[in-house]
Amino acid sequence: MKPEIKEFMDVLKAKTVGETEFHQAVEEVVETVWDTYQANSKYKANKILEKMVEPERVIMFRVPWIDDKGEMQINRGYRVQFNSAIGPYKGGLRFHPTVTLGTLKFLGFEQTFKNSLTTLPMGGGKGGSDFNPKGKSDNEVMSFCQSFMTELCKYIGADTDVPAGDIGVGGREIGYLFGQYKRIRNEFVGVLTGKSREFGGSLVRPEATGYGAVYFAQHMLAEKGEEIKGKIVALSGFGNVAWGAAQKLIQLGAKVVSISGPDGCIYDEKGMTPEGVDYMLELRASNNDIVAPYAEKFDAKFIAKGKPWAVKCDLAFPCAIQNELNEDDAKILVANGCQMVIETSNMGCTAEAVRFLSSKISFAPGKAANAGGVAVSGLEMSQNSMRYSWTGEEVDQKLSQIMKDIHDTCAKFGRDGAKIDYVKGANIGGFIKVAEAMCAQGHV
Repeated sequence: MKPEIKEFMDVLKAKTVGETEFHQAVEEVVETVWDTYQANSKYKANKILEKMVEPERVIMFRVPWIDDKGEMQINRGYRVQFNSAIGPYKGGLRFHPTVTLGTLKFLGFEQTFKNSLTTLPMGGGKGGSDFNPKGKSDNEVMSFCQSFMTELCKYIGADTDVPAGDIGVGGREIGYLFGQYKRIRNEFVGVLTGKSREFGGSLVRPEATGYGAVYFAQHMLAEKGEEIKGKIVALSGFGNVAWGAAQKLIQLGAKVVSISGPDGCIYDEKGMTPEGVDYMLELRASNNDIVAPYAEKFDAKFIAKGKPWAVKCDLAFPCAIQNELNEDDAKILVANGCQMVIETSNMGCTAEAVRFLSSKISFAPGKAANAGGVAVSGLEMSQNSMRYSWTGEEVDQKLSQIMKDIHDTCAKFGRDGAKIDYVKGANIGGFIKVAEAMCAQGHV
């Protein structure tokens, strides 16, 4: 690390003690954009990097709600409105016991660059709560969501901040949140994305993150004169993201051999079938957070507490949560002949794993590869504004083109001879658009 970058990071770390995931995200970006930043006197004069690492606004609030026993429960709610230089704040809400301010700052910071890459007019934000919807009744989830939105509604709007779902926030939660917003504000607007089709949701939204990652992988393979058909693929996770990826991979002729959960991983040597992909929805709906039943139902191998990175594969898609793939996992993947890792969860690989993978094989960072979800959220915002709905084919076609555009941006800024540094390309491409907008808007 250059001494001046270390100095920049030391100052940031002193102001944000304990926010390790945020530090990791910032360091990766700063290391790759530093030369671009230093070469532009306008960026330096406006202290663009110093501004970019500070959220425009952080909202933190208590969320009181009543459980089914009639007892009061208290959780903490957050919304980090990170950067609105190119559009309204846009980013998901995460309900999970591990949610902290540092986690949401890392996600909001990453979201700023991801949204910039989509070419759509969306700024970066993220929010959520340490509330755990697992094991809660519908009534308890509704009680929590209504209390959460009662406070959050003061700070969001269709042209201000448009949250979406994330871990722990699916169609049920979005419905309750939207209903409470409409009830309080007395307006029917596209203030949330990921809604049900019956009240303004977009087709292809549940599958979009997984679909987009697969489209991105297709373009990476095309750079090498290859196609996705016939490739052996390892996936982690079993939620919306892994489900969408598995569905599209199978449609395109790839062989998906793994999924995973907190209890371990599944190795299906013969490859998942469409029926297996459909069963993932049942697993997710069960609220048990386990994948073991898949093994029994589809005659596959279950590896208790195992990871999917030990299985032989051509492509690996981390689809679960941040830092799920470490350097040791990366070394095993490369030793087993893996050609590409497509980061489909947000910062799914540790910094050490990213450095190793980028030096050995093709690696796609999440801010580029997993932008399909927020891209279709942006398309949902457009449909809401027009009071109109596109067909599934139209949305899928637009998503495919957006992922091509993102790949082309990464290639433009990351190409070095025959090799493309996708991390560098994504960071510089996302940075320049936001930086130019920030400079144009003055000292705000």
